Amino acid sequence: MIPIIARSSRDILGLTLDPAYASFTERDLGSLTIGKRADFIVLDRNIMTVPAGEILQTKVLATVLDGVVQFGRLK
Repeated sequence: MIPIIARSSRDILGLTLDPAYASFTERDLGSLTIGKRADFIVLDRNIMTVPAGEILQTKVLATVLDGVVQFGRLK
């Protein structure tokens, strides 16, 4: 499996809001906005600022699907 790594705000849009817009689901998906479905992960570091060589050591602290924590916990 090849990891998908977003290193800029443009990369993040390409993985979030742009696909929602392309599939006509931007009213429900694509951004963390009140009233939209919340699917996201919480990481142990900011992958936008760490050296590229450290990104693959990133740990997932929590996974949220449809607004419900599926793994880990939110503090």
